[in-house]
Amino acid sequence: MTARAIGYALLGLVALERVVELAVSTRNARRTLARGGVERGRGHYPVMVAFHAGVLAACAAEPVVWPEPAWPVAATAGAALAVAAAQALRWWAVGTLGERWSTRIVVVPGAAPVVSGPYRWLRHPNYVAVAVELAALPLALGAWRTAIAATLGNAALMAIRIPAEERALGPAWAAAFAARPRGGGP
Repeated sequence: MTARAIGYALLGLVALERVVELAVSTRNARRTLARGGVERGRGHYPVMVAFHAGVLAACAAEPVVWPEPAWPVAATAGAALAVAAAQALRWWAVGTLGERWSTRIVVVPGAAPVVSGPYRWLRHPNYVAVAVELAALPLALGAWRTAIAATLGNAALMAIRIPAEERALGPAWAAAFAARPRGGGP
C-alpha cells in the first residue's frame, strides 16, 4: 500500500469522525440549551466550521495539485499515529465532559467545572488534540503546505476561541484551572 493510499484512507476516516462529532455536538448542545445553557461565541463559529471543512478539502487536493513523488510511508505512518493519538485525546475529553461537550460554546450558568479525565492536566485538551490533528493529518498525505496553513489558521482561531470560551465558563472555572496549562493556544 502506498503512502498516498494510506493517507487518503486516514482522511476518509477523519471525515467520518467529523460527521459523528457534529452529530454528538448537535445533540449535546440541544440538551444543554434545554437545561438553561447559554451560547456564546456565535460570531466565530461559522468561520471555524468553514476552516475545518477547508482543511479536509485541502488535504485531499494538495497531493493532486502538488504531488510529493517520494513521500515516505514512514512519514505517513508517523502522521497517522499522531492523528490516532489526537483522536484518543479528543474522545477522552468528549467522554469526560459528557453532555457538556459541544463544538459550540454552550454553558449552563453555575455548573461546577469538570476537573477529571484529561482536564486534570490541561484546560483545553480537545484543542491540543485539534492542533495535533491539523498538523499531522495533512502530513499523512504529503500535504506539507496544508499542514503549515492549518497550523497557522488554527492558532489564529484559538486566539479568539479560547478566550471566548474561558469568559463564558466564568470565574469558578477560572479558579479551578488557574494552575493548569491551556493547551492549544493563548
